[in-house]
Amino acid sequence: MALSRVCWARSAVWGSAVTPGHFVTRRLQLGRSGLAWGAPRSSKLHLSPKADVKNLMSYVVTKTKAINGKYHRFLGRHFPRFYVLYTIFMKGIISIPPFANYLVFLLMYLFPRQLLIRHFWTPKQQTDFLDIYHAFRKQSHPEIISYLEKVIPLISDAGLRWRLTDLCTKIQRGTHPAIHDILALRECFSNHPLGMNQLQALHVKALSRAMLLTSYLPPPLLRHRLKTHTTVIHQLDKALAKLGIGQLTAQEVKSACYLRGLNSTHIGEDRCRTWLGEWLQISCSLKEAELSLLLHNVVLLSTNYLGTRR
Repeated sequence: MALSRVCWARSAVWGSAVTPGHFVTRRLQLGRSGLAWGAPRSSKLHLSPKADVKNLMSYVVTKTKAINGKYHRFLGRHFPRFYVLYTIFMKGIISIPPFANYLVFLLMYLFPRQLLIRHFWTPKQQTDFLDIYHAFRKQSHPEIISYLEKVIPLISDAGLRWRLTDLCTKIQRGTHPAIHDILALRECFSNHPLGMNQLQALHVKALSRAMLLTSYLPPPLLRHRLKTHTTVIHQLDKALAKLGIGQLTAQEVKSACYLRGLNSTHIGEDRCRTWLGEWLQISCSLKEAELSLLLHNVVLLSTNYLGTRR
């Protein structure tokens, strides 16, 4: 009697009017037939066990990490400037996950000159952007000539004072100086007042801008950077002189000229080769103590070449 009441109570809760005997019998039948709800299907229907899925996911993750590492190393070797920007953005300075990647690409699209290296510019962008950069460094040219004029009274040799005055006057009047006019002043730039270690702070800042280097650093650091860059260019000049300008392609010649201060984007290849030959002749004639003259040559030799003073 008690068992009957318990079964009746369960049936009432489940909303069923089946009798206790029928309920027990049905549960036994379902258990024996193997058709109970939630029973696992045959293993033949599984395409891959859970262990295989985990192994597959682990393999994919490992491979992805390896490919990502190779990609980062490739960027670091071949596009170091772009890689710096890429890592800065990816490490969360712009942290808007999961849309940070899309924001980076949007910024690169909107600001290609600031965020992309020259390799990714279109031909038109290369011309436009190189013009913009040259306009930046060209703004410092009159300032540098002015600093040269200010130190003329400090030069002890009268002949050198006259030569430097004549050179500054020619450049201000739009004349392209001859090679011997520049080399005649090498002694002025090897010691006081125009030696690399004797240049005034404002003079150093102007030269940094002419080299497209930041001028917002202490003068000792600026002077060290200018020394380093000028020394590297001097070594490249020696190697290039041994190789021969004729071995360079047209694009390589234009790039070499632009690096040394000439806006070569609007100058023909032959004229660029001529100018580069003049530069190498001056550079290879200088000693290490006279590299301040090579640094100033960025302004002296490029300002008035073929009417580039515009």
